[in-house]
Amino acid sequence: MKKSFQFNLIAASVATLLLAGCNDTEGTIGDLTEIVDDHEHEVVELEGRLAVLSADSDETILFGLDDGEIVDTFSLTYDSNTLTASADYRYAVIASRANDYVGFIDSGIYQEDHGDHLHPYEEAPVMLDFELNGSSPTHIVKHDGNMTVFNDGNADAGVSASVQVLTDADINSGSVNSELNYDINMHGVAKIQGDYLLSTIRRDEAETTSDGTLPDQVGIFHLHDGEYEQEGVLEENCPDLHGAAQNHEYVAFGCTDGVLIAHPHDDEYHAEKIANIDEVGTARIGSLYGHDESDSMIGVASGMLFAVNPGVASMEKLEWQLADGVSAVSYSFSHEAEYFLVLDDAGYLNVLSAHDHDGEAHWELEGSIDISEEDLSTMPDGLSFSMTVAQNSDFVFIADPIAKHILQIGLADMSIEGDIETSFVPKSLVWLGIAEEGHDDEDGHVH
Repeated sequence: MKKSFQFNLIAASVATLLLAGCNDTEGTIGDLTEIVDDHEHEVVELEGRLAVLSADSDETILFGLDDGEIVDTFSLTYDSNTLTASADYRYAVIASRANDYVGFIDSGIYQEDHGDHLHPYEEAPVMLDFELNGSSPTHIVKHDGNMTVFNDGNADAGVSASVQVLTDADINSGSVNSELNYDINMHGVAKIQGDYLLSTIRRDEAETTSDGTLPDQVGIFHLHDGEYEQEGVLEENCPDLHGAAQNHEYVAFGCTDGVLIAHPHDDEYHAEKIANIDEVGTARIGSLYGHDESDSMIGVASGMLFAVNPGVASMEKLEWQLADGVSAVSYSFSHEAEYFLVLDDAGYLNVLSAHDHDGEAHWELEGSIDISEEDLSTMPDGLSFSMTVAQNSDFVFIADPIAKHILQIGLADMSIEGDIETSFVPKSLVWLGIAEEGHDDEDGHVH
């Protein structure tokens, strides 16, 4: 692998998107969103932007993917932050759990519904004044146009847990769409499906099957006038619940004794438990990953990967696993769920794909891409490689804190196709832009 690359332009330089009012039509060229002006016949392609968190300073830097250049730099309020994207990928979401803070940076790339077409825009990014101040925001996940923020609360301060639900339109207007407020603190998670929210329940110490602040049940909450009201509890308990994911039909929660699966049927939610198989051993599946376009989910237990197939209530250990002594630092589906990606601390991006056997998806290794020539022992303390997946094409971007650059990886041919050099140490990054439908369901955990 070469150490230095000229950043690969996926498209021509981006011109202004305000081309000719509302006479534009939208289509695609390859994997990229395009706007075709009916009068000028000029094509403009949107690749998106990267928001990158600096480990050197309390800053987030935005790069344009048309040329790899810095678009703007934003100073952050706190020095302990995590980074993710909003539900429709317009906003960078900055969270500081220790400071009860969630803030937003508008990427400047978005689209509006103009009736007969969706009109895209590219503008200067801006840090919003709007922020959330829930107590200990911990799990921030997104699905089907909604972002849920689970605030754990604080027992010492007597503050209970809560859930806030926002769309990108809510963030733009500076408001919270809907909320759920508990009367106890807990390390929980919430998943939204239409007007329903499946959110964890922590019971009294005399009743619970969990330890500490972990919940052991999942409540069914229905939205009424901006507030979620409890309508029931899933009939299966989930001891030491941690980790959740969903696809187009099912919601899954990780438990000590297996994976709890919930799905709607005739206006009711039904649940069943997929018991841990022998290979799980004394571990538990504590992280789950799902995608609307994948029937199967991927679970992680003590670094081992498992395919969880809710439709047939099965679980199996993947044949491919990381080598002894190697740990994963990031997991993600590709934007259309054709691939599942495992980035490890040995400097490899491992690309898995699903193959159907007897109606079940079996994940196999397609290949491993060497993404670093650096001495890995020089990795700065507390940092690791990190990645983000483009949501409009089969590209993944990997930040290397040692080499201080960001690689652009093409998944179609599994090759390095570009490089953005940075003058700072990149801590984490997220892709922002106009996403195609079928978003992944991230098991986001704020530290």
